[in-house]
Amino acid sequence: MSNNLSGDTLRVALVAHDQKKDALVAWVETNAEHLESAQLYATGTTGSRINDALPVLNIHCLKSGPLGGDQQIGALICEGKLDALFFFIDPMSPMPHDVDVKALSRLAIVYDLPFANSQSTATYVLKGLLNG
Repeated sequence: MSNNLSGDTLRVALVAHDQKKDALVAWVETNAEHLESAQLYATGTTGSRINDALPVLNIHCLKSGPLGGDQQIGALICEGKLDALFFFIDPMSPMPHDVDVKALSRLAIVYDLPFANSQSTATYVLKGLLNG
């Protein structure tokens, strides 16, 4: 379980399905002032899109999700190196790597990691983490 609410640098993973990448980038732009001091991790394409929009953020781009980025996020969860996972899932599109989505969901639950799948939930989780 993550317990980084003591004022240390907030560590957040950002992942989005193709049809939700614009929504995640927009959410990050809206919350940029709260994320400027955070250590952000993102799967490849998502991280590149966020970095293009907001190069001031401290974002570490991992591999693309289907190429192992989801597993890299999973490892960060297992190692206690994340305070939250924001994974904007598109429920209307087929998910060829659905097992990876399920694995991340399972790890977030096992390690009691705050896990948001939508803009509104991500906003509430972020506010909760900031107000600890």
